[in-house]
Amino acid sequence: MTQIKSFRDLLVWQKSMSLVTSIYQLTRDFPHAEMFGLTSQLRRASISIPSNIAEGYGRNTSKDYLRYLQIALGSLYEMQTQLEIASNLHFLDIVDFKKMISLCLEIERMLTSLIAKIRAKIA
Repeated sequence: MTQIKSFRDLLVWQKSMSLVTSIYQLTRDFPHAEMFGLTSQLRRASISIPSNIAEGYGRNTSKDYLRYLQIALGSLYEMQTQLEIASNLHFLDIVDFKKMISLCLEIERMLTSLIAKIRAKIA
């Protein structure tokens, strides 16, 4: 097992960074009228996930880390909702939608597992 020396070593952070890249690539093809609407919301929510994982990691207490991981999870749920909206509006094809949701669910499982481990450590 590799030792975690930085938030960059966390697989959940790495996967979240890949998610951000994919969201940016997908939203390039959204209608221009959505630039300040759904495009912006999706991008901001996706950026929030690895950013909060990193910020929480850098905090001094497990309680703070847990709080930031929960914020990251909330942003992930927000983004999943926005992906559903984008799909319903036919801004995303079904293949891209399923690919993004699959990655989101993988990150969700990883985050909830990490949250459970931190909670157990605090208790």
